[in-house]
Amino acid sequence: MSQFSTLTEFAHVLAMLPDADLAARDGAEQRNGQLTKPPGALGRLEELAIWYAGWRGSARPTLEAPQIVIFAGNHGVCAQGVSAFPSEVTVQMVANFEHGGAAINQLAKAFGASMTVHALELDRPTEDFTKAPAMSERDCVTALQTGWDAVDPSADLLVTGEMGIGNTTSGAALGAALFGGAGKDWVGRGTGVDDAGLANKARVVDEGLALHASRDPLEILRCMGGRELAAMAGAIAAARAHRIPVILDGFICTAAASVLEKTQSGALDHCVAGHLSAEGAHGKMLEGLGKEPLLSLGLRLGEGSGAAAAIGVLKAAVACHSGMATFAEAGVSDG
Repeated sequence: MSQFSTLTEFAHVLAMLPDADLAARDGAEQRNGQLTKPPGALGRLEELAIWYAGWRGSARPTLEAPQIVIFAGNHGVCAQGVSAFPSEVTVQMVANFEHGGAAINQLAKAFGASMTVHALELDRPTEDFTKAPAMSERDCVTALQTGWDAVDPSADLLVTGEMGIGNTTSGAALGAALFGGAGKDWVGRGTGVDDAGLANKARVVDEGLALHASRDPLEILRCMGGRELAAMAGAIAAARAHRIPVILDGFICTAAASVLEKTQSGALDHCVAGHLSAEGAHGKMLEGLGKEPLLSLGLRLGEGSGAAAAIGVLKAAVACHSGMATFAEAGVSDG
């Protein structure tokens, strides 16, 4: 698939990504109008099924091969005391993922999803973004490419998740830089920091915003993001190239995805928001993207867990749309 060696080339790739199949979407709308139910009776499930059909290029699609990809990265900004846990936890949780012991492993099993984990140079954290850009252009492009290459072209749905101590601070910095505002408007408690920790995170974000003046979305990702955020952005873009629909996870995933939308308007048309996180300003970020979450369960775990739970909602939508009988097939009057 696509190769890019600079952020400018990646922006060009985003501009060339395909749109949904309008004929398939129209066919799905027609089928939906013939199913044995009152019009609109299945609410958002109907909208979801039609959206999914358009991206899969079939008026009567199936959802049988969801893929979950987890990316892990370490953050130099942890030197500023922004997390209640040390960076070593990232390595430990990657091992937990690989041994099947995390929440996301159970959700993947529950919904029949394949799952892979990609640790991104955990022994070489990004730079402290209050002192220097988090990543060089080469490091950022490498992470984007890692995410792109992690997507299985045969998948019919993608969920991206993350693990990275300190990454809610990066997510907040991206939110402030992309959507406006100060650190206090975007930081949350992450792994459970107290009020002093929350104020410290806001200070750190404000220092990052002051140091890195560019408001080019990909430069924002490079200067204040992390390798796992860049990898998620690359994977979401690759899914669009393969016309694979995406369920977005929580605050960190949405921050990464926002970089794509701010770079190329409409870049997230193949995505739905899986859930509303309990983390900080996730709701404000979703509003900025025009995405209405499917679930609101108070989750703030990350790992792709909220999006994985929403796989069940999308499976329900597709099952009803493609499996129900039409009025003609059932011999039921539609009058």
